[in-house]
Amino acid sequence: MAHTPINHPLRPLYRALCALVGIYLILFGVVGFLVGDGDRVLGQGANTLWSVVSLILGVIVLAATVMGRNLDVKVNQYVGWALVAIGTLSLAVSRTDANFLDFTVSTVVVTYICALILILSSLYGKVGTDEDAHAEQVAAHGG
Repeated sequence: MAHTPINHPLRPLYRALCALVGIYLILFGVVGFLVGDGDRVLGQGANTLWSVVSLILGVIVLAATVMGRNLDVKVNQYVGWALVAIGTLSLAVSRTDANFLDFTVSTVVVTYICALILILSSLYGKVGTDEDAHAEQVAAHGG
């Protein structure tokens, strides 16, 4: 990405949404691991492997969001695109024996929503000095 806005006014909202996604993934991971395979948890089908993966991704997202310093921008970008890839692959194999994560369509939808929130926040979450923001505005508007 050659251009992302610096110090976007809605950055706190995007960080809060990322924190909520991280908390959701952690909560789903813990409850899904405790419940086990086959049950529905927080709108998704629970599977032990997917619960562990969700727990790990949730901890990563929440830790990066708390740390900030543009680390959250990169982490949210990579985790968001990874969730898109996982959701797409799982949707492609949903009715086959290759569906080892036991994804259903509702699980794919929830995964996509979490991914899109993370990707959106990575586009508008960059922070910098006032000089960086001013230079970025001058470059964007040609003046």
